[in-house]
Amino acid sequence: MITAINSEVEYKAALREIEQLVDRNTRAGTPEGDRLNLLTLLVRDYEQRRIEIEAPDPIDAIKFRMEQMNLMPRDLVPLIGSRSKVSEVLSRKRPLTLSMARALHKGLRIPAKSLLQEQFLFDLDAGAVDWKRFPIREMVARGWIKEKVTDIHRQAKDVMHRFFAPLGKGWAPNALYKQTHYYLRSARQMDFYALAAWNARVCLRALDAPPSVRFEPQALTSEFMHELAHLSTLTDGPRHAIDYLDRVGVSLIVEPQLPETYIDGAAILASPNQPVVALTIRYDRIDNFWFVLMHELIHISRHLNAELTTFYDDLDVEDTTNPQEQEADQLAGEALIPQEEWIKSPASKLRTPEAAQHLASRLRIHPAIVAGRIRHDRRSYRVLNRLVGQGQVRRLFSEPVEAS
Repeated sequence: MITAINSEVEYKAALREIEQLVDRNTRAGTPEGDRLNLLTLLVRDYEQRRIEIEAPDPIDAIKFRMEQMNLMPRDLVPLIGSRSKVSEVLSRKRPLTLSMARALHKGLRIPAKSLLQEQFLFDLDAGAVDWKRFPIREMVARGWIKEKVTDIHRQAKDVMHRFFAPLGKGWAPNALYKQTHYYLRSARQMDFYALAAWNARVCLRALDAPPSVRFEPQALTSEFMHELAHLSTLTDGPRHAIDYLDRVGVSLIVEPQLPETYIDGAAILASPNQPVVALTIRYDRIDNFWFVLMHELIHISRHLNAELTTFYDDLDVEDTTNPQEQEADQLAGEALIPQEEWIKSPASKLRTPEAAQHLASRLRIHPAIVAGRIRHDRRSYRVLNRLVGQGQVRRLFSEPVEAS
């Protein structure tokens, strides 16, 4: 009596016998019926073990299960999200996100081990990365890494491989390379390993909860930006910005920066059609939140492409050398306070709360934004301290927030 199938020869022989029993219209309760049930269970057990052992990466595991279950790509739409996403995933043009992996694990019974195995990692020269330099202790403390790490020198590579794995093959932490895939606006020495880890954390969150619609750059019009700025008048306006941007296909992720990464925000292409605004709220002020948000949105609408996938911005630095940064500064300011309105407003001449309140009321924006403009234009950061909304943003994001 067969107790297990342990080879491809035995597997194919069992399939042939199952076909013969089915063709004979084998009835339940007979010896042949019992034989058919046993063979079916043994075949399923072998197939499950074969997926775990042989599938070289998650896409092959998915295709293997589709072949087993006689599924077409359209059958994966409920699990992956849309026909275009299914096509991109199966052709390896889109990374498999955590939410997709969970759905496939539950819906197709593909082992999680197969969906998130190490082979599904970005390609890096083994000698190109010093894995111990990633801020693993800080990542564990923040809950980014759930596993127990007792020996960083010994565990670093495996731990970081598993951390990066859901981002998919082909993803690489551009911050580790002196290439043109990213632009860094900063005058300070950066920890590029920490920056790469932060970028990955942002992308993981964004890909795990993608926007409800496909992004179209033309959606980020000046009118859209002005309407977005009106949300600043709400007490929890920064949180509302998440849903507002979700409706045009942009993810807004708030993730505090890691030590020695002095950035206010970033514009990132997490995948070819999924742009992300990532904010650190390094300065916990209302005026800072809205200016950095607008600045990164300008990068998304005008500057990100296949060759330049990330802008990292330390907005303490006046960048007069990069025309894209200059454009983002200028248009972000225009989105919040149109220059025409600024020139004719008393706020352009007076450093008083009343002048700031007057223009804010006229434009339907938070007074903090006008106060921030006054402080910036006059290079005087001690005035209107009570008006810039100090300490009123970070508390809104004490827990990770995603679009509903």
